[in-house]
Amino acid sequence: MVRPPPPRFVAPTLRDQIGRIWAPVFINGRGPFRLVLDTGASHSAVIAEVATRLGIPLDQSPSVMLRGVTGSAIVPTIRVNSFEVGDLFLAQAMLPIIGDALGGAEGVLGTEALNDKRIYIDFRHDRITIMYSRGERVPADFMALPFTRSVNGLLIVKARIAGANVQAIIDTGAQSTIGNRALRDVLVRRRVHGTPDEIHGVTPDIQPGEAFAGPTIQLGSIDIQGARITYSDVPIFDHWQLTKEPALLIGMDVIGLLDIFVIDYRHRQILLRMSGNRL
Repeated sequence: MVRPPPPRFVAPTLRDQIGRIWAPVFINGRGPFRLVLDTGASHSAVIAEVATRLGIPLDQSPSVMLRGVTGSAIVPTIRVNSFEVGDLFLAQAMLPIIGDALGGAEGVLGTEALNDKRIYIDFRHDRITIMYSRGERVPADFMALPFTRSVNGLLIVKARIAGANVQAIIDTGAQSTIGNRALRDVLVRRRVHGTPDEIHGVTPDIQPGEAFAGPTIQLGSIDIQGARITYSDVPIFDHWQLTKEPALLIGMDVIGLLDIFVIDYRHRQILLRMSGNRL
């Protein structure tokens, strides 16, 4: 049987796997290292194996507090002279060391240098491109979704679920879609219990949750149907100050269903293309 080679960087969400977005990053001129594009992370990070390959000891830079979806931890850091992918280039960078990254990647590509960038992700053709945003027109077959950025750099879009207004965070570093307790109180009767679930992040902490088949999520003219939402009081909602109002973190289980996904940081819009107007 002849099988196509597995995706190197971008893979869609399928029945038996969660999608992923890995960026080919060169560090100190070496690589590429496959780092998960994480729109929910304010800073990039790498696993210890990358530091070993670069020949950088873990005891020469100060430790930092790393905050993930499920918890926080004090981790070592390394200093690198260059960090490059596409049009993104940092002459100096301090990179925290994480224990794990989504899907066995070699680190996390955060948002610290993306303010003027445009990220083009093609799930069907295994392609990711990071370039300067130059005011490109929105193609006719794409839908534009405006977003705002929080003080933490989060991409927040307006959503509606079962008639309720919801703040939706686009988080490419999350495998699953997570709702806060306020959203559960709106959508789920208190006496109903969902399927037990676990939420994993870049720290060793594992957060329990309840998973339900969610109602339709409306993002502009797009209807996301049949999404599985795990409700949990994950610490990151408290850190982001998103505990009082209904909030939803949209992860790769949903994002990976798209054909093409574009984030234009400079013009504060997300461009989406799929085969129809429903996911």
